[in-house]
Amino acid sequence: MRAWPGKASPLGATWDGEGVNFALFSERATRVDLCLFARPEDGAETARVPLVERADGVWHAYLPDARPGLLYGYRVDGPFAPEEGHRFNPHKLLIDPYAKAISHAIVPTDAVFGYPIGDPRGDLAPDTRHSAASMAKCVVIDGAFTWGDDRPPRVPWSRTVIYECHVKGMTVRHPDLPQRARGTFLGLAAEPIVEHLLSLGVTAVELLPVQHCVTERRLVERGLTNYWGYNPIGFFAPDARFASGGLGQQVAEFKSMVKRLHRAGIEVILDVVYNHTAEGNQLGPTLSLRGIDNATYYRLDPADPRRYVDVTGCGNTLNVPHPRALQLVLDSLRYWVGEMRVDGFRFDLAPALAREPLEMSRASRFLTMIQQDPALSEVKLIAEPWDAGPGGFQLGNFPNGWAEWNAKYRDATRRFWRGQEGESAELAFRLSGSSDLFGARGGRRGPGASVNYVTCHDGPTLHDLVTYEAKYNEANGEGNQDGPTENFGRNWGAEGPADSPAIARARERAKRNFLAMLAFSQGVPMISHGDEIGRTQRGNDNAYCQDNEVSWIDWNLGARQRELLEFTARVFAARRANAVLRRRTYFHGDPVTRAGAKDITWVREDGLEMAPDDWKEPKRHVLGMLIHGDATDEVDERGKVVRGDTLLLFVNGGARSERATLPSVDEPGYWREVVNTARRGTRVVKGKSLAVTPYSLVLLEHGSEP
Repeated sequence: MRAWPGKASPLGATWDGEGVNFALFSERATRVDLCLFARPEDGAETARVPLVERADGVWHAYLPDARPGLLYGYRVDGPFAPEEGHRFNPHKLLIDPYAKAISHAIVPTDAVFGYPIGDPRGDLAPDTRHSAASMAKCVVIDGAFTWGDDRPPRVPWSRTVIYECHVKGMTVRHPDLPQRARGTFLGLAAEPIVEHLLSLGVTAVELLPVQHCVTERRLVERGLTNYWGYNPIGFFAPDARFASGGLGQQVAEFKSMVKRLHRAGIEVILDVVYNHTAEGNQLGPTLSLRGIDNATYYRLDPADPRRYVDVTGCGNTLNVPHPRALQLVLDSLRYWVGEMRVDGFRFDLAPALAREPLEMSRASRFLTMIQQDPALSEVKLIAEPWDAGPGGFQLGNFPNGWAEWNAKYRDATRRFWRGQEGESAELAFRLSGSSDLFGARGGRRGPGASVNYVTCHDGPTLHDLVTYEAKYNEANGEGNQDGPTENFGRNWGAEGPADSPAIARARERAKRNFLAMLAFSQGVPMISHGDEIGRTQRGNDNAYCQDNEVSWIDWNLGARQRELLEFTARVFAARRANAVLRRRTYFHGDPVTRAGAKDITWVREDGLEMAPDDWKEPKRHVLGMLIHGDATDEVDERGKVVRGDTLLLFVNGGARSERATLPSVDEPGYWREVVNTARRGTRVVKGKSLAVTPYSLVLLEHGSEP
């Protein structure tokens, strides 16, 4: 294989139509070899090319005879001194951090560890076994793709409805998908799935991690797998497990998925994990960054560089403040936006990326660089606003331009609907967009900063939330000690599946309450995949390692599942139809009409406005929210205000039926039930009051004619 000097930029393997340029950064390496392979499973390379050119820490070469489809990896030599933070080991084949495709799953055998497993010296001695046979190989790709007239939907936050889903879990059991498409990117964009999403009013799918990941050895030994994918090793590479076939085929299939979803008006948001990698703590495998330049890419304990600073709970933390590690993250993000055309990101354990040095800073290099980037600043940016480090709960502390997963919304709604006392004030903040969290600190963020959710991948499904009060994670092999300790669930009379019709009715009503409240709250609603059809994980609230029917959606729907699906579509259609439910700015309690009607009024069950002392009543379970039709800040394409309908929402989180008096409004007309979670259909309310059934929600719309 001929080798020419090549260039130090761009990093990675770049096909230019004639040959391939290879470039790898390692500041402390003494030698870098590019290893080429004929087959993914091979342990012996067909050629080994020393990279003799080096510029600013980047080792590089150009192979004029290389072509797309070439399999490669690196061997990097340098000091093996774990006590000083250096773990070079030329016996270990390494994944290119900039690889655009990776051949297959990595099997974590003894050979992929940089030290001898079982050696009494632990990780302080180098292992001399070659790891190539156990390693996946990087794949040179040709990124050409016919995008045609593809355009990003660019749905504004005020109209966004997010659907969090797993590529395989969403599609692998769908009977209307071809067998070859099940569990794949192409399956997610197939017509039956797209039609389902559109029927719910979904505008964006948020995909659980699709960057190439590794299953931890402890899971492999239990016969399990890292199903969720929060253990990455390839920040640029779509995971091969979601491709229908062919080395590197995952890249083209991912692009096809994005193009098809865009055509349907659906954005693609990626759940990305840049806070740590699959190499774990000091006893983890040597797969990529650890063997390329450990001290550059990871945060090491200053008092003991052998060990890692771990604010992720996953063994290591990426050293994002370092210019080269920050470049890796930003280059990856730009690649997914520019080349793969995704529409946004949800950042797992986001505070870990903004700690400088130990505390999260809104002025961190990571946040500042994204804010200044012309491409990244224009896409949807969502933070999971907590990590496992000190002061890790940072909800509300991200800067303008960011949305955040609102865990306080999740917990407040769960506590209210299980009948907990003293929740009315907290619930009012969450229903109205959480201005206490996102309107503080002088920021200009509005309700769109709050991603509201009741359930997500992490925790129980909606069905399980109303079916189990304990967790049942024994199948994970961790003694049922993993997963959340408190889910604020309620089983409504029996733990687990029950034959009682009364319990079944109570559970179905509880599901409707959660879904309706999600649709009628200010902010950005996020549905967890399968909640709309009653998906269960059999009480497992941490199914991260269950790549089986525990996690996969069962599309064989019974009558209850179909009714819940229809109800979910109906409440989100109501949200879509009324602009007052989708405000871009917060309510202020100010008059919006000449008669003095406020934009929002909180009312008691007697129809009068809530007084300050009313909020302090712990046994208050009934709350009314009156939103005037003029309380809209949405405008059409020509800037004309889009008026909504005056709405009245009554919620009853208590065990007693309450007679709620309808508040007077400044316009003649009538009240019509749009949604009542305790009964089917709609009706005109006759009289000046209505009964609000225990544990139910009623949405009424004011009209001028019956």
